[in-house]
Amino acid sequence: MSEMNPFLIAQQQLDEAAKKLGLDPATHELLRWPQREFRYTVPIKLDNGRTKIFHAYRVQYNSARGPTKGGLRWHPDETIDTVRALAAWMTWKCAVVNIPLGGGKGGVTCNPKEMSEGEKERLARGYMRVVARELGVHRDVPAPDVYTTPQIMAWMMDEYEAIVGNSHPGVITGKPIAIGGSEGRGDATARGGVYVVREAARKIKLDASKASYAIQGFGNAGQFAATLHTEILGGGKLVAVSDSRGGVMNKNGIDPEAVVKYKLETGKVEGFPGTQPISNADLLELDVDVLYPAALEGIITEANAGKIKAKLICELANGPTTPGADEILHKAGKLVLPDFMANAGGVTVSYFEQVQNTYNYYWSLEDVHQQLDRRMTDAFNAVYNTRERAKVHMRLAAYMVAVTRVAEACKLRGWV
Repeated sequence: MSEMNPFLIAQQQLDEAAKKLGLDPATHELLRWPQREFRYTVPIKLDNGRTKIFHAYRVQYNSARGPTKGGLRWHPDETIDTVRALAAWMTWKCAVVNIPLGGGKGGVTCNPKEMSEGEKERLARGYMRVVARELGVHRDVPAPDVYTTPQIMAWMMDEYEAIVGNSHPGVITGKPIAIGGSEGRGDATARGGVYVVREAARKIKLDASKASYAIQGFGNAGQFAATLHTEILGGGKLVAVSDSRGGVMNKNGIDPEAVVKYKLETGKVEGFPGTQPISNADLLELDVDVLYPAALEGIITEANAGKIKAKLICELANGPTTPGADEILHKAGKLVLPDFMANAGGVTVSYFEQVQNTYNYYWSLEDVHQQLDRRMTDAFNAVYNTRERAKVHMRLAAYMVAVTRVAEACKLRGWV
């Protein structure tokens, strides 16, 4: 699957939901393609005086439910097809958590690891200069994604305001708090995922406060999941964590805060005191109640799905489970909390940031958490009820919820 065009995968997932929903051909065809897509060439002066031409993209997939919303990725392998696929998934993600936004995505083909801060700032401002006319709080709102940061968002917002001559903080989300960012954005992806685990545990009669859990991938989302699991669920036992260099395990439990501190200080989890090594592959097959895949796509496949023992699988990463593995897990009675529902906390708090920017009034951290909890709980219940009614796995149920909402908006507008 990983070698397939990501946009073809996105279309296939939509096709399956459209078939199950009995979607009419015109609506189905409309939803298979982006409404608008833009390609840009952006000339930037490098520190050595040379000018380099960067290729950049912005895709506005569907705006039936509101302004398009989605991250901006800087990556050497970025292509129009990855951006199209991610814009499609953002459309369904915003719809499944029922926020009044459509899906968008942007990308620049570059390697930020080889760029100085000055070069990054010139690229951020250069990208904004070419894309600005297509953006706006009521049109399309970018956010940080792979290798883009709150600082890059700050430069882009500043450039946009210079172009339009007004204050427009809501044109970009994921900004530093000092210039209009929202409280609660840092841990939002993991927090939303743990809220969903809490609701799912209730449905399957799992005592979450006593549940064992393991985390594959120990970046931002994985680290926050480690500590939030015990905070939100009132307990639980972390038995294993891993990152790209390897993993550690202790069946009697690992202190979540201590292992996060160790990772931040050393850059790895290997060698954490009181644990034994475990590979990423073996971690997935541990006998735990809850598994958090929080690293790469395509790590649960038809080859290993039958060996997964976790009752709940909460996808904090994008696309960790292949379509064939979904079927195997579903038949084995495992509950998979699909990525575009489970990790939608990030875009939900980005939406809150946009709202706060627009009416120039900022919420407390408690308000953000309360609103996020409500949105994630409602999303889970809508998807779980569809799963029960339609007798399908959770990913297909999530697609059915999202596609129904977007299709209804398209029809009400008279597009189809």
